Amino acid sequence: MFGRAPKKSDNTKYYEVLGVSKNASQDDLKKAYRKAAIKNHPDKGGDPEKFKELAQAYEVLSDPEKREIYDQYGEDALKEGMGGGGGGHDPFDIFQSFFGGSPFGGGGSSRGRRQRRGEDVIHPLKVSLEDLYNGTSKKLSLSRNVICSKCKGKGSKSGASMKCSGCQGSGIKISIRHLGPSMIQQMQHACNECKGTGETINDKDRCPQCKGEKVVQEKKVLEVIVEKGMQNGQRITFPGEADEAPDTTTGDIVFVLQQKEHPKFKRKGSSSLNLNQEKLLSLGFRIPNLL
Repeated sequence: MFGRAPKKSDNTKYYEVLGVSKNASQDDLKKAYRKAAIKNHPDKGGDPEKFKELAQAYEVLSDPEKREIYDQYGEDALKEGMGGGGGGHDPFDIFQSFFGGSPFGGGGSSRGRRQRRGEDVIHPLKVSLEDLYNGTSKKLSLSRNVICSKCKGKGSKSGASMKCSGCQGSGIKISIRHLGPSMIQQMQHACNECKGTGETINDKDRCPQCKGEKVVQEKKVLEVIVEKGMQNGQRITFPGEADEAPDTTTGDIVFVLQQKEHPKFKRKGSSSLNLNQEKLLSLGFRIPNLL
């Protein structure tokens, strides 16, 4: 992404929110956020808006690239997308990432950890005209990722992980190049140190079964029932059978029927089969409806 460097705007607000100076170290930022976030957490009767402001300030200032942009150009530059957004993440996710769970003990936050939905896996399924006319069933063998049963998707023997130091737990790195006095090139990409997960696992603590990947491959056989009268392009869905991943609601496996061309017949509309025109002429008669 290329863009002209914006005019400077307020670049002190985030420091004031956390109650630190502009030359605060990463340790200073962590201590300030820890103390203020616990005090203002909504589950402990804190101010939700203040809690959100704290998360936004910490998210920016704890990331060296975003902090550099903020210090030079202020909050407006982040809002315009130069730094991938200022405070775009959920404040509760930032809180949980920082503490590795809940610091309150017991059940922790009443919100719990928010789950994203995994992607659906779509497969084309070739079927003949006879299959659609009579109905059929097909058994298909597929491979998919499932949560590692040994570490329960933690990736480590102890169940512990560390916030990635390369991306400060965001899973994203931002590269910035100054091309000239008023021109900046900014690129956003998944962190190469944690593969975009935002966390790392000590090599000695890696789960021996999944090698720290949190998932293992499983082969599964699905029986796909093609009911009589189904249409070309119709979908057959197996809910929750796609790849599993931690903190993710598993997506669906979807088979899309693709009708193979028939040498004699073609389907017309939703309920009739007509003979090919040349075949009709050779037979000398018409079959109006076979369904």
